[in-house]
Amino acid sequence: MTLTNDNDVREPWLRPVLSLAEHAAGVRRGELFDRAGCVIVPGRRLGQLVGGRPPGVTTRQWSVATRARFDFVVCGADDYRPVFVADFVDPAVRTVEQRRDERMTDAVCEAVGLAVLRIESAALTATGPGRRVVEYVLDARTFQQSAAGLRSGEIVGEISYRDIVGRLPDGRTGQVNDLGAVARVRAVEAFVSRQLSDPLLRGLHVEWKDGGAEGWAWLTAGEGGLLFERVRIWPHRLHCGIAPGRFAEDLAAAAIGERLTTLELGEPQLRKRHELAGELRALLSRRAEMSGEFAFDHVSFD
Repeated sequence: MTLTNDNDVREPWLRPVLSLAEHAAGVRRGELFDRAGCVIVPGRRLGQLVGGRPPGVTTRQWSVATRARFDFVVCGADDYRPVFVADFVDPAVRTVEQRRDERMTDAVCEAVGLAVLRIESAALTATGPGRRVVEYVLDARTFQQSAAGLRSGEIVGEISYRDIVGRLPDGRTGQVNDLGAVARVRAVEAFVSRQLSDPLLRGLHVEWKDGGAEGWAWLTAGEGGLLFERVRIWPHRLHCGIAPGRFAEDLAAAAIGERLTTLELGEPQLRKRHELAGELRALLSRRAEMSGEFAFDHVSFD
């Protein structure tokens, strides 16, 4: 089974990314990766994916968008045409010009029917855990599509990929598809070695009416200091296999896990509680922009 985008069509503007020979050679060299009936191809420009400028796209939009380079292209293993693309962005180096170019790129992707997953995180990068995140999305989408076929009078309610129970890395039983599971284990290990003052990894998430979501995760790492990560995601025309808010929170937990690997290299950059309290108040002031109810009114940094 080859996954398609959420409109369940392969848009005519999208052209094959590879040939059969290029696929075979790329796999042998370790540059391409097969997963869930798809091929993960790193580093392609939008101009390499699209056959021509569609109606409604301006010359300026087309010029900017065709130069945009995505970290990963997921294409079907049957015809090598794109299913979706994924991009990882570091907010610390994201400029106003980059945001403007992203909007133009998104407009072209919308016009050609290309699904896009953009992830904004300082710790989650394409060269780090990026491929693992893309594989997770493929696995979750495959499970979701398979589970949809299983739902009948014998099965009640949603079947969640995220909530499958199995053996965790530390030998305990828990949710094996929680992207933050490794981070939770690392937090306990860091607490035992007295690098943290509290092993409990906390988090929250928000889904926005514009389709985006963001997740927060934090650990108490010292007196008045928190190890904190925020991840924002924008899944355009794409369902990630789990709810976007939950996905964003799990990614934030995974980002904490990445940070924990460098604890022994020096004192981490900690956030002050009063700073995060202010950011939480700013978040809550945007309730009108949220999709659904905010489920974390119990959270406080004061």
